[in-house]
Amino acid sequence: MPPQTFAQKALARAAGLPQVAIGATVDARPNRILSHDNTAAIARIFAQFGMEHVYDPEKLVIVLDHAAPPPTALHACNHAEIREFVAQQGIRYFFEVGRGICHQVISEEALILPGQLILGADSHTTHYGWLGAFGAGVGRSEVATLWATGELWLRVPESIRVTLDGELPLGVCSKDLCLHLIGQLGADGGLYTSVEFDGPGVATLNIESRMVIPNMMAEIGAKNAYLPPDELVFNWLSTCPAIRHQPSAISKLALYPDPGATYSKTVDIDLATLEPQIACPHRVDNVQPLSGVAGRPVNQVFLGTCTNGRLEDIATAAQLLQGRKLAASTRMLVIPASSQVLGAAIEQGYIATLLEAGATLGTPGCGPCMGNHMGVLAPGEICLSTANRNFRGRMGQPEAEIYLASPAVAAASAIAGVIADPRELEPR
Repeated sequence: MPPQTFAQKALARAAGLPQVAIGATVDARPNRILSHDNTAAIARIFAQFGMEHVYDPEKLVIVLDHAAPPPTALHACNHAEIREFVAQQGIRYFFEVGRGICHQVISEEALILPGQLILGADSHTTHYGWLGAFGAGVGRSEVATLWATGELWLRVPESIRVTLDGELPLGVCSKDLCLHLIGQLGADGGLYTSVEFDGPGVATLNIESRMVIPNMMAEIGAKNAYLPPDELVFNWLSTCPAIRHQPSAISKLALYPDPGATYSKTVDIDLATLEPQIACPHRVDNVQPLSGVAGRPVNQVFLGTCTNGRLEDIATAAQLLQGRKLAASTRMLVIPASSQVLGAAIEQGYIATLLEAGATLGTPGCGPCMGNHMGVLAPGEICLSTANRNFRGRMGQPEAEIYLASPAVAAASAIAGVIADPRELEPR
């Protein structure tokens, strides 16, 4: 058998085949099928198929997160329609308004495991590569097909290999790594590829830092992204309430690429050489070192999203804001990625610190990331965001500007009122 990439192994397993070739089309059967506030629209497509019952309700995961709580009567009606569908179909894995963002919730609930396949009606379903799963975003019609049949044709993607060496320096986060790589490859540099990370640098990253990486790879068009799971991942998953597996049992599911596997491109990155990065309007690949844009005024700082709304991110901001106040010209919105994150942040005192500094707290969910509500921008305003997208109109107004950065840069900028370097803040 020729050497196989992770993508080849994962899709071969999902198709029940001993091996698959790059470029082949396989009939894959995912372990989980994800949808969120778009579930009602998918259900209408499903009904057009003449179907009454989903093929396997145990595989479906539905999370209300994109407009949660609903900002308009139209959104409220959408949620009501989804709740009715969930009840009719007997879907167990349904998460209500306030539980959090789908990718964070599914990770916390351990509803997907290493070596498994999850397909979702959300472009950032690449997220699950942090635990060694194959996660891919698909369209609404494809999800309706999955509901009906439990199967979907997928092409086995080419793979890009990214080798990480060294360790991130103080004040530099995995978000900076992602922006640096996106700047190198370009916004279409990974179209329908599997971006597969390896190297000793992976082991230096904690769980929450790893979650950022495959999530952001959606921004180069990746079909999937993958980090090799280790004992840290297996132990983390074993403590989740949804499963009761031992780490050793979880580890047996893991898949790893073979030495000598075929890659379309290879990239080597020394983490120790990285500095804070900024994605400037209006493209995620318009990346510059922080020093190139420092001093630009900021009206709003947004800390949250499926990319950077976790406890580590909130802790980083709270530590920098401890004993300080926001700039008079700048507001800061903090939205935890889940109710679990919010509870832990309250327990550890981070929320109190952020509120004392002048920040505003939102309900766990996507918030203003896609321009729905809870912090959309006015024309001409500038937002520094820890999200994953900054294209024109992303946060509601085409005349607004969005800069993407790490939680550390976000907190420093909220204090200064301009884009600022967290490494230059005086200790408190």
